[in-house]
Amino acid sequence: MQARGILLNYEGTIDTNGQHWGAILWHKFQKHVAGLDKSVFNRAYAYSENVLASEAIIQPSHVFLDVLVHKITQQFHYLTNQGYQLDYTAISTIAQECNNLAVRTLRKTQNILESLSSTFPMVLVANFYGNLNAVLAEFGIRKYFSDVVESSMSNMHFNTEIYEKGVSRLGYAAEECVAVGDSYNRDILPSKAVGCQTIWLNVMGWEEWGIDELDITDAEIADFSQLPGLLEPH
Repeated sequence: MQARGILLNYEGTIDTNGQHWGAILWHKFQKHVAGLDKSVFNRAYAYSENVLASEAIIQPSHVFLDVLVHKITQQFHYLTNQGYQLDYTAISTIAQECNNLAVRTLRKTQNILESLSSTFPMVLVANFYGNLNAVLAEFGIRKYFSDVVESSMSNMHFNTEIYEKGVSRLGYAAEECVAVGDSYNRDILPSKAVGCQTIWLNVMGWEEWGIDELDITDAEIADFSQLPGLLEPH
């Protein structure tokens, strides 16, 4: 696949190698919260996302561990209101375990980002909380991206605007850009709608889609390390 520039999704793509944070947190909650029903956890997860999107809880200086603590705290609040008896000291344990997972993954990802950035200009695109530059700086990977386009979490589904901006920041025609992401709905569909070539990191998602939609992506990988082998300079 020939490309002049890359639009790379952050959360769930380069920090977890395709594992959705909802699925990761569900696994951690199973470990630390007894008797939790998955459907209730799903509602708690959605509740935490809505709260963080609508209230000024996350500050621009917050690092990823801060995000995790706030997100899990909101999930605990929801579950408490549903009648669950929770040990709130588990919040820091779950957050630290998740942060450690991101750190381990990014150690492996960093070499790939360094290699790609030596050949292609890359713009990072993400639905996040307004603190992505602080997160990237803490993890030591901001230097690999020529620009960062961060969109509000309140507009998470089929957000073409961040990909339009990403293409503009790269300075190439959309068809000369390759968009890479783990979410079919939030990464592949909108970037394809903009006109980009797409590569879907399909590992462990958190969403449903129709079978007929799966022909839209141009390529599919099961591990982030497979990405360089698919790309060559235009």
